[in-house]
Amino acid sequence: MIKILFIINPISGIGKQKNIADKIDLSLDKSKFEHKIVFTEYARHATELAANAVKDSTEAVVVIGGDGSINDVANALTGTKVAMGIIPSGSGNGLARFLKIPLRISNALKVINAYKTKAIDTIKVSSDNFERIYTSIAGVGFDALVAQKFAKSKSRGFNSYLEIIASDYPLYETKSYKLILDDKREINTKALMIGFANSNQYGYNAAIAPEACIDDGYIDISIVKKVPLVLLPVLSPMLWTNNVNYSSYVKDYKAKTIRIISEDKCLNIDGEYFEVGEEVLFENIYRSLNVIVP
Repeated sequence: MIKILFIINPISGIGKQKNIADKIDLSLDKSKFEHKIVFTEYARHATELAANAVKDSTEAVVVIGGDGSINDVANALTGTKVAMGIIPSGSGNGLARFLKIPLRISNALKVINAYKTKAIDTIKVSSDNFERIYTSIAGVGFDALVAQKFAKSKSRGFNSYLEIIASDYPLYETKSYKLILDDKREINTKALMIGFANSNQYGYNAAIAPEACIDDGYIDISIVKKVPLVLLPVLSPMLWTNNVNYSSYVKDYKAKTIRIISEDKCLNIDGEYFEVGEEVLFENIYRSLNVIVP
């Protein structure tokens, strides 16, 4: 019997996880799994629950939530043998989409029942008095501003993102950044935003780093210049067709470590907003997290 813990974030996304406990009881293969279900009660509670599961010799922890909830659990499971499962119920569900995990709860549970695992990279980001693991994408600049405002928004879903972008993009001023790749190459640039990708997904099938591979040992860097408003209707669809790298407003690089220096102390990590220092280090941790995949 595989000992498995389900961690449910009851307030994530748009409420897809309602009655999920009943669906787990009905659909989970009881001949294969010995399961327990718990609910998060406050911020970062999922990290505590997952860390306790590791100590309790649990073999898998399944997250029912969005990319933020996945991030919380990944911070406890990275570097352990405990596998992470995903039943997506967030707003954008970026990592689940990248890994081809079904968005329908019943089909996601079938993936759990099949119990096939894959080792993926994680990225460690650190700064003064700050350290965090992420699985999908981090970003600075306009990206982080949108994450900050979305966190304060009373509504969820794709329309909330669009409203924030439409309101703030026209007057947003680009910032200066210095990047050092693998302690060798230095890049000085002004940018609308810079993405540091493990997967290519922001969520909603919007792809910022089309060539990102989640188990290759590299971080994909996308430096995005500000696009004139008149060109947005032409260039924006590239995000949803995985072709953004063909735009002259985007420059892509790969590195195992990236040091970024700027006055911009805001960071988006897997859809959540954090404040960091002026110098931030990104490090790929090669195939450090086991994930249940289709």
